Amino acid sequence: MIKFNKYAFIFSVFTILCLFLTACGNDELEVEDDGTLKIIAAHNQTSPDNPYQAGLLKFKEIVEEESDGRIEVEVHAGTIGTEESELVEKLQLGAADVVVVSPGFMTQTGIREVDLFSAPYLFTDYDHWLRTVDGEVGEEMAQIINEKSDNSFKLLGYWSAGTRHYYGKRPVETVEDMRGLSFRTQTSGVVSDFWTQIGAIPSGISWGELYQGLQQDVVDSSENAYPFFVQQSHHTTPNGKYISETAHDYTTRFLLINGEKFDNLDENEQQIVLDAAEASVETEREVTLEQDEEYKQQAIDDGAEINEVDREPFIEAAQPILDEFAEEIEVEEMLEEIRTLAEE
Repeated sequence: MIKFNKYAFIFSVFTILCLFLTACGNDELEVEDDGTLKIIAAHNQTSPDNPYQAGLLKFKEIVEEESDGRIEVEVHAGTIGTEESELVEKLQLGAADVVVVSPGFMTQTGIREVDLFSAPYLFTDYDHWLRTVDGEVGEEMAQIINEKSDNSFKLLGYWSAGTRHYYGKRPVETVEDMRGLSFRTQTSGVVSDFWTQIGAIPSGISWGELYQGLQQDVVDSSENAYPFFVQQSHHTTPNGKYISETAHDYTTRFLLINGEKFDNLDENEQQIVLDAAEASVETEREVTLEQDEEYKQQAIDDGAEINEVDREPFIEAAQPILDEFAEEIEVEEMLEEIRTLAEE
């Protein structure tokens, strides 16, 4: 028979109640002893040279400058979460105020529509991506995020994370070359469906463990943009030496603020945050484009081998998967709008 311990039960209930009240009541920015408002801003990358860091430092600069120091921004580079799922959770609970996250990790909140922006070969080039996120489609997605999160998330801007390519233990020139390769990517959703369709085996190894995984033959290959995987030296491992420019994703990242905290700012403070977000978008995109070239050259200098790919068969393989996925998450019209923008 299990003995009931009323004191342990009371303590458990009290603990849960405290956590609940903390989460529910934390809808305002932290106020320092001197009356300064503090914004906790975070991304998951640990390299100080990362474009995310450049973007959030610009956000910090503009906020503190325009507020004359009345609002302070504390930037965290991987120090309160190296996984984007952690950052999404912290934003929901109020432990962070501004975060950078990917569409794939946003789907865990139940906002499935955002995953369209992570679909392989959705965009034909960088300009097509810009026309999409900076136009009516981007505005529509921002509204979906805010409404479906019940204002837990307010989109401040769309960041780029570069153009993503394959890198692995052998070069890829055709779709058939992917067959049988263990491939670090999302293990569910439209991204996983695409790579599985062309014969790869998706692996969920974490970003923080990926260097070791490539080094020790735990995973055959991965994918990312030059600034991200070269800064982590993935190209120097046996299973990261061959880079094939699949350009399967012109990557979208969401700059989000806790909507309830934003709404509790006065109009002037809100405008300062919006101005800072706009400046951060411009800076982050510029740095990403510059670093795409810079780190591609570094990879070559370090001995990596780079080849171009005939992308047409990859693109053809992606289209029916995109159609089916858009129908599943009820964004067929948005997909057609995006495809129309490719023709402009």
